Amino acid sequence: MRGAAKAPPLIREALFSDARNLWSESGIDLGSEGILHDAGDISPASPGQIKDAVSSLLAQGRRPLALGGDHSITFPIVTAIAREYSSLAILHFDAHPDLYHDFRGNPFSHASPFARIMEAKLAQRLVQVGIRAMNAHQRQQAERFGVEVIEMKDFKGDLGLRFDTPVYVSVDLDALDPAFAPGVVHREPGGLTTRQVIQTIQSIEAPVIGADIVEFNPEMDPAGMTAVVCAKILKELAAKMVTLEPVPGS
Repeated sequence: MRGAAKAPPLIREALFSDARNLWSESGIDLGSEGILHDAGDISPASPGQIKDAVSSLLAQGRRPLALGGDHSITFPIVTAIAREYSSLAILHFDAHPDLYHDFRGNPFSHASPFARIMEAKLAQRLVQVGIRAMNAHQRQQAERFGVEVIEMKDFKGDLGLRFDTPVYVSVDLDALDPAFAPGVVHREPGGLTTRQVIQTIQSIEAPVIGADIVEFNPEMDPAGMTAVVCAKILKELAAKMVTLEPVPGS
């Protein structure tokens, strides 16, 4: 179902709403001058244009926090980031592994970004959290690429994740249980709570050098609840990105 392209303006609206403030839970005032910069929308958002836009931001010394759109945007974003970082880990929240070799004839679809990323060796480590829709093909792909998959049935609270390299975080909203984020197309019951996602992000003890929030579809969110969840996750991601500095040339 189309509709995710309409998400960024609604996430911005929720973020800057008078109903809430721009302080993160860690005490960072994201409204302070020089912290958040809105680079605007990429339209049309072709893979090449996404990659070039992210490369431009990186050249300016900025760290991209992208709002999707569907999960196909992650591959060109990570392609640009991997040019700047020789070692990179990805923390991926999702109900689905998105490791299809070729989904319905499209190897660059929303269901395949992490297959392309790992094939191209853009990341040395991929950790997936919240998975609960794994099939045989994607399980084989995970084994092939050495993916660390934390399925929901095995989720035990504090994951104790440790990273020795800079981290890119990709948040697919359907990682959350539909009770917390109904505004997604591929609703998968039995997922993460908003608090579990936030706590996992807050526990990262490595530089977070980029992130995306994807697959929010306003067409499935009549009450506007999921937009607010996106804004909350955005704040905690942004706060984490400004509190741990990356090592130049790492």
